[in-house]
Amino acid sequence: MCIRDRYMRRQHNVKVSERMAERIKIHVGSALTDLGDEAPEDYVVHGPNCITALPMEVPVCYQEIAHCLDKTVAKIENAVLSALENTPPELYADIVKNGIYLSGGGALLRGLDRRLTDKMNIPFHIADDPLHSVAKGAGVALKNVDRFSFLMR
Repeated sequence: MCIRDRYMRRQHNVKVSERMAERIKIHVGSALTDLGDEAPEDYVVHGPNCITALPMEVPVCYQEIAHCLDKTVAKIENAVLSALENTPPELYADIVKNGIYLSGGGALLRGLDRRLTDKMNIPFHIADDPLHSVAKGAGVALKNVDRFSFLMR
């Protein structure tokens, strides 16, 4: 949301749609300002000028988007820390040893696993098929609702 509403208007004076903001995140979204060799090429954003309404093209780089997404990623970090605080010690030991797997579309944000690993000193991994793993896991839980009743509220 910050890409669409605040950042692009304020920094580049260009109006972008929700769809364009999603494309920006896919092409140059990052949780880190230094991706090294994994850095994507700049992405050209197309949209109307906020003042003149004339079409514009503005190149954006992943570092810009990383700054823009920083507060959102910090909220994710805080949510993970809060969950870890409420984790029983025996499960916590397993998590520290084996790590945490990220799934869903957010797992595809470049550098998120590295940022979380550096912040928490716990290995974070990206699931093999992050976009489908959430649905697959929900399917397993529904097929075994008697075993996972604590998940259903």
